[in-house]
Formats: sequence, C-alpha cells, structure tokens
Amino acid sequence: MSAPEEAGTLAGKRVLITGGTRGIGRTTALSCARRGARLVVCYGHDEAGAEETARELKEGGGAHLVVRADVTDPDEVRRLVAVCREELGGLDAVVNNAGVDGRAAIEELTPQEWERVVDIDLTAAFLVSQAALGLLADGGSIVNIGASAALRGRPHSAHYAAAKSALIGLARSLAREVGDRGIRVNTVAPGVIVTESDPGPPPPVANLIKGMTALRRLGTPEDVAGAVLFLIGDESRYVSGATLHVDGGI
Repeated sequence: MSAPEEAGTLAGKRVLITGGTRGIGRTTALSCARRGARLVVCYGHDEAGAEETARELKEGGGAHLVVRADVTDPDEVRRLVAVCREELGGLDAVVNNAGVDGRAAIEELTPQEWERVVDIDLTAAFLVSQAALGLLADGGSIVNIGASAALRGRPHSAHYAAAKSALIGLARSLAREVGDRGIRVNTVAPGVIVTESDPGPPPPVANLIKGMTALRRLGTPEDVAGAVLFLIGDESRYVSGATLHVDGGI
C-alpha cells in the first residue's frame, strides 16, 4: 500500500498509459492507481505482464482496464481511444510510454529496423496523441517518455536516438497547438533505468555510468514514475513543452 500522504493525489483523473505492463509503464500505472486515478493500460505482446498488471490493479481496488492494442496501427489506436471513451467517459492524461530499444551500427542499420524503432518510439506517440485529443479534457496532460541518451548521442543507436529526440520536437510543437485548451505536453527523458525485465548493462559498464552521474547510481522505474506523476498532476499546471531529465545528473 502507498503511504497515506500519497493517497488521492490523482483522485478522479482518467489516464491512458501505453506500454503499461512492464518496466516504467507498469510502475507508473500502479503508482497512478494507488493515488486514485482510473486507468486504461495498453500493451502490445506481453500477455504474462498484462495478466500480472491486471491482477495487481484489481487487488488495489478501483475500476481499471488492461487492453491489447498495436499503437503503431491507426485503426487499433482508434479502437483503443474508443475503449477509453466507453470505460472512462473521457481522459485527463495520456502517457506515451510504449517503446523499444534498438542497436545497430549505421552501416548495418536496415530500413526495416529503422522503421520498426521509429514506428514504436515516435509514430505511436503521434497516433495516440492525435486520436486522444478529442477525448482529452481541457487542462489535461500528455507525457511522452523519451531518453536522455538521445540528446547526448549513443553509438550504434542512430534510429533510437533520432526517434527519441523527435519526441521532444513533437511535444514542444503540440504544446503550442493545444495550449489554448490548457492542455500541457511534456517529455520525460530517463537515463539508464534498471527494471525487472532489464537488469541494465554488465557490471563494468554499470559502474562507469554510475560514476558519470551526480547521484552515483542507476535509476529505477519509481524514479521515472515520480516525474510522470508530477507532470500528470495539478502541481505542474504551468509546465508545458518541457523536457524533464531523470538521469541522476549525467
């Protein structure tokens, strides 16, 4: 259970989270639910993670739904938003968390791999944001999950860095388009995050990265979820078009 001071801080908010059954997305979903939000959580292929997330959400109480949808497919995205309309009656926040990593030297990077990573890491956020705007309440929030590595560059990751960097441009431009409705659009840029499904780099590399951070440690999903919850919540009502780095101060 969450601490008493956390309870209800998102009470009544209706939230859609993509890629919400593992890692950062799952932690964010459970954290939102503990604070009183009502959720539609979307996943792509992780059936086991979906079942576990649905079970934990049910145990925590509240009306939540875990839905499978391909967020790179416009028809599937429209179906997902229709589910949000039917189940929640509207949305107060969208968290575009669905994403994949990608590593390939530039001379070996195929058009198919480029398209795969860009579709999931960038185009999906565009499709979901576009489809959800008509359902998003005035004063709502869109949060894109980017990557701090995209702004520094990372070898063998041109497609990943390009897609995650482009999320920032998407957020800043969209923020100006929808600001007259009070809707805020921001990006969270995590550093190296250790999750249950990704233990992070091998120890020598992990120690090197720790030494590069001001806080001398790698990140956790809870670190990122805290930033997302801040941007969803009313405390960030004058924050829009921003990129919030959650990377320990690299």
